Amino acid sequence: MTSLMIQGAGSNVGKSMLVAGLCRAARRRGLSVAPFKPQNMSNNAAVTADGGEIGRAQALQALACGLEPITDMNPILLKPESDVGAQVVVQGKRLTTTRARDYAKLKPQLMGAVLESFNRLKATHDLVIVEGAGSPAEVNLRAGDFANMGFARAADVPVVLVGDIDRGGVIAQIVGTQAVLDPSDAEMISGFLINKFRGDVTLFDDGYRLIESRTGWRGFGTLPWFPLAHKLPAEDALDIASGPATEGTVIACLTLSRIANFDDLDPLAAEPGVRMVMVKPGQPIPAEARLVILPGSKSTRGDLAFLRDQGWDVDLLAHVRRGGHVLGICGGYQMLGRSVADPEGIEGPAGTTPGLGLLDVETVMTPDKRLTRTKATHAGSGLAVEGYEIHIGRTEGADRARPFALIDGQPEGAISASGKVIGSYLHGLFGADDFRAAFLSGLGVTASGQSHAAGVEDTLEALADHIEAHLDVTGLLSLAR
Repeated sequence: MTSLMIQGAGSNVGKSMLVAGLCRAARRRGLSVAPFKPQNMSNNAAVTADGGEIGRAQALQALACGLEPITDMNPILLKPESDVGAQVVVQGKRLTTTRARDYAKLKPQLMGAVLESFNRLKATHDLVIVEGAGSPAEVNLRAGDFANMGFARAADVPVVLVGDIDRGGVIAQIVGTQAVLDPSDAEMISGFLINKFRGDVTLFDDGYRLIESRTGWRGFGTLPWFPLAHKLPAEDALDIASGPATEGTVIACLTLSRIANFDDLDPLAAEPGVRMVMVKPGQPIPAEARLVILPGSKSTRGDLAFLRDQGWDVDLLAHVRRGGHVLGICGGYQMLGRSVADPEGIEGPAGTTPGLGLLDVETVMTPDKRLTRTKATHAGSGLAVEGYEIHIGRTEGADRARPFALIDGQPEGAISASGKVIGSYLHGLFGADDFRAAFLSGLGVTASGQSHAAGVEDTLEALADHIEAHLDVTGLLSLAR
């Protein structure tokens, strides 16, 4: 019953991927290992088997461990709904929505849930690998902290600090973190490692030794850039990039301001015949796009306004007039209708926002949240589709008479009379290989025939190989206590 914590010298240093790789490496050594992140802030969520939700990164880490994801792996999930407020999910269930300024008042009652979940994992596994959030150097947030050093000290978990050399200034990242930490917090750090190195690793030998000398911490290695990283789900919307393909049929996805569950795109982006283009704010929708995807959103009405501010509503109408296809998933589905009403102000100020009018449906937001894994049948092909639903709101209207799918014989989603505009609440639908092939065929694209799930497994194995080759994994695991 041991544990080890990976903290970052900054945000986005690669903690999530490192934990996934270490989990797989530990599993290959015969250990029963589980991931844990006390607090995550992400709109990229996964639905657990028991109907809760956790960060998508922890679901990937659970896969690396050979486990079903459960809510204890990420007891506190913050889902931003605006620039100043977020939904607070505790052990899989929504607790409240709060402003960032008021969140500190909740922290004392949340630490109990964090330690409860952590202790349950420790009691049932040989090893728990913990991922911090942000950076312990944010000492202005130390009071009441349970995401980094507050948790490490409360649970007595040794820490390894990760620096990101790709963004520059890695010596200052690590040495500076030690300089600003309270000495008692700094004592929890047992060592450091360097991530995302490009080129000849030996060129950093002097810098590596300088960090060891200045901090007195043990170094556990320098990890070169992992070139297959794009094949694993991104943790943060800021990490979303257009797919690696430079040729092929263009599928464009709108990068909404509150984009959610964007790993829906991963199986499509992995197809050699597809060129996935993430349309950034201020950019037009590419005229050559065969399909435009409106992804999930944590704030449907807010992102409808954002979409219009970019002029994408005009681009979408032109795309449809040219005979292009449109797919709206979850919040994107709601946007495609005639209106989105929020009479109780669940996602923001109460009111009704006109939709894009590309589907003859209307949505009303309701307090009850649907969280479920779903098995469905694609209405057009009869092929099986598996995914999950994670949304509020009911959508009804004439186009529901042409459902996208059937769930236990009941209609799900809607299709326009032309057949080219589709809306569905099903996330993860493109993970079904046969359905993905049939869907792409309708766009004139021949699918590769590769299994997406097998591809993720292969990438996790390659990640573990990469980590074993460049880091002192034995030394890292020996720190756990």
